[in-house]
Amino acid sequence: MPHRIRLSAFLLIFASFAAARPVIAQPEDKAKIAAISETLDRFHAAASKADEKAYFDQFAPDGVFIGTDAAERWPVEAFRKYVATRFAEGLGWTYKPRKRHVTLAPIPCGCIAWFDETLDNAVYGTARGSGVLSLTPSGWKIAQYVLSFPIPNPLAKELTGKIKTFEKR
Repeated sequence: MPHRIRLSAFLLIFASFAAARPVIAQPEDKAKIAAISETLDRFHAAASKADEKAYFDQFAPDGVFIGTDAAERWPVEAFRKYVATRFAEGLGWTYKPRKRHVTLAPIPCGCIAWFDETLDNAVYGTARGSGVLSLTPSGWKIAQYVLSFPIPNPLAKELTGKIKTFEKR
């Protein structure tokens, strides 16, 4: 009897992994992924031009922007107030996507996607954007965008040590 229970548990676990494995993108998935990439490209282009309306048109109304500082978690309306001042002065920022991965959630509606992208920035060098988009009646919208700076593993202890020291002040 214990053997049957273990076999049943194994088959249940195996079936759940098999069901979650990636599938080959269908033509409609490729169209959705292209539309998601266009949303992210508009997002970056608007930031580069300091175009507040176009920038925030890419966000879901309840979207969140998570910045590089640990204290930066901005609900979209709070982020709009911060950005409006900068953009009004013509101060945008330019992050150019170098590589992007988009994954559609394996749910029947095909209405949720997540992404990660490697970005280039003249000031900071390599950055990473990641997040979640949802399909709305007006197209794909950013529900969460996370901007981060990837730290090469050989530099991690030194840099995180500096961050720890800074945070203690």
